Amino acid sequence: MTRYVLVFICLLLTVLLLTSAEAQQPKILPRIGFLMPGSRATYAVRIEAFQNGLRELGYIEGQNIAIEWRFADGKRERVADLAADLVRLKMDVIVTSTTPVAEAVLRATRTIPIVMAASADPVGTGLIASLARPGGTVTGLSMLGPDSDGKALEVLQETLPKLTRVAFLWDPDNAGMASRLKNLEAVGQVLRLQIQSLEVRRSADVDATLELAVKNRAGTLFVPAGLASVYRKRIIEFAEKKRLPTMFNDSESAEAGGLMSYGVSLPALFHRAATYVDKILKGANPADLPVEQPIKFDFIINLKTAKQIGLIIPPNVLARADKVIR
Repeated sequence: MTRYVLVFICLLLTVLLLTSAEAQQPKILPRIGFLMPGSRATYAVRIEAFQNGLRELGYIEGQNIAIEWRFADGKRERVADLAADLVRLKMDVIVTSTTPVAEAVLRATRTIPIVMAASADPVGTGLIASLARPGGTVTGLSMLGPDSDGKALEVLQETLPKLTRVAFLWDPDNAGMASRLKNLEAVGQVLRLQIQSLEVRRSADVDATLELAVKNRAGTLFVPAGLASVYRKRIIEFAEKKRLPTMFNDSESAEAGGLMSYGVSLPALFHRAATYVDKILKGANPADLPVEQPIKFDFIINLKTAKQIGLIIPPNVLARADKVIR
């Protein structure tokens, strides 16, 4: 055997050993953090939409991406710790929903990109500099258009011609809700509707706040998606018991027994959030990814609930619905 053959064999064995060692090394997958304020069950439809969005882009959990799922289960005090945990685990991107959760993650990290699957007022709350140029580590999707709440009030007024008081349930610790309340009050003045501000900061506030709405003779409950995501079942059960009409922003609440919902499809936003994750994982800078605003809103009526509370929906309102649950 010649010297050159021996050298070649040695080189070949070295390459084979290195290749084998590399193959045995665990592959480090891109890691996505997913942090929501409610329970996993509450977000089930939106989670499925997000996962479907990832699959359509070629991402499969456990194969070419890893996802760390975190849910605060309605306990706000847990959000900061969960955010810190995801930062400690060095996520490549963190997906959030609601302004307080995005703010908590932003306080925990100024380097990991944050994708908002849904945010009420990202500019007004200071999460981003502008919709076109977010300018920091936060980007994603806004769930509200400039006229969406006003349209919801108009629908309520058409449905309930004698309506004078609307109870707006909101979380004052959610900076995005303050601007919504002001907008609702402004539209309410035009429509001659009194908007009653009812605050819900924590789970212990829910029952007393709902009772206060009845005591104040509110004609309907207006419930934003953030609160519905955490307290949907309790609010719907109370409203049915008191025969109180409800207006939600999220379609899941109408499907679950709320009277009506008017707003963007939140599962569609979560599906779309996957495209932001994809762009960031491929190297895009969140500061340069414009925040999208919805252009289509769905109006859903639950006629089963209307019958339970003894309400007849006017034909002209039914005709406007995108979906009627019978």
